[in-house]
Amino acid sequence: MTIFHSMDTTASALTAQRLRMDVISSNMANVDSTRGVNGEPYRRKMVVMEPKEGSFSSFLNKAIGNTDSSGAGNGVKVTRIAEDRENPLKMVYDPEHPDADADGYVAYPNVDPLREMVDLISATRSYEANVTVFNASKGMMMKALEIGK
Repeated sequence: MTIFHSMDTTASALTAQRLRMDVISSNMANVDSTRGVNGEPYRRKMVVMEPKEGSFSSFLNKAIGNTDSSGAGNGVKVTRIAEDRENPLKMVYDPEHPDADADGYVAYPNVDPLREMVDLISATRSYEANVTVFNASKGMMMKALEIGK
């Protein structure tokens, strides 16, 4: 593990949480969009994250039985931005609307503003926690440099 490993791990989390906040903002901006680029109503988007793969040396050490006793991870990466196809679109009766179907119903996005706000608060808190970790790592490195004076 290098001296910058904790900063690299935290930086990957900061990047992922920033993207998560951007996607949530997009969801909130499109909460009333009845027609997207493809002609269909907007669907809620979600960020899918997974742990970063380890380096070659970590896999080699694991294979020969030398496990890292620190248990430190390698960060997180965003694998994709998925559309929420499980939750149905909201159908609202409004026969005057230009996007109404033959029965007078308009399909609105499956975006729940309350859920989005909870997700946004969670992403914000996670981002803030990672900034705190980054600053603590930076502070420890600065103190280590001062020892050598």
